[in-house]
Amino acid sequence: MRRKIVATHQPYYMPWLGYFYKIYLSNIFVLLDNVQFPRGASFVNRNRIKVPDKKFLWLTVPVKKKGMGLQKINDVMINNEHNWSRKHFLSLVHAYKKAPYFEDHIGFLENIYKKRWQRVVDLDIVLLRYMIKEFGIDVKLKLSSELGVEEKGTPILVDICEKLGGKVYLLGISGRKYIEEEMFKNRGVEVKYYNFTPPVYPQLWGDFVPNLSAFDILFNRGVKSMDIITRQRT
Repeated sequence: MRRKIVATHQPYYMPWLGYFYKIYLSNIFVLLDNVQFPRGASFVNRNRIKVPDKKFLWLTVPVKKKGMGLQKINDVMINNEHNWSRKHFLSLVHAYKKAPYFEDHIGFLENIYKKRWQRVVDLDIVLLRYMIKEFGIDVKLKLSSELGVEEKGTPILVDICEKLGGKVYLLGISGRKYIEEEMFKNRGVEVKYYNFTPPVYPQLWGDFVPNLSAFDILFNRGVKSMDIITRQRT
């Protein structure tokens, strides 16, 4: 019987391909929604798309920071004084309306950007669930806030594995320097690392640009996207 593989990550806005490769390798993927929201720029509320007049464009969801102090991700509110949603939708249309599979997703995106979102985490999760479905990934998605874990650093990750009965904790090779492997080992959990190399695939607008939002591959390659993403050696 295959040992249960758990992976974790902060919820991100329209994540890139490596994020979905990590999900693909997992049985349970836990969104760390009750950890600290980064002080500086963060993928929790922004990501990149490819545009015709330059290599890429940042799409940033404005959030309320002033006077808020340290916030957990699931407490961060969107600043709806800015008309960011219309800008994001029109930017996606402008960038990808000529992509072969754009029409498959335009209805969903139009509905998303018509809604007035309050918390950035809710927007991130709805987009993530849609992308997981479109990629055809079979995984259980959990929120750390629902598991009753409140630690920081390695302890919260070990606690998550124990809560979910995980026997393997999965993370990218670059994460080795951020965790204490011995803590996992002491609790009977194996730490497993993987590598991800961004695949090259046909894009619009000139030379290939890696590490864009994964919507880029969905718009350009459609049902072939997951085969391209998983063409890896872990």
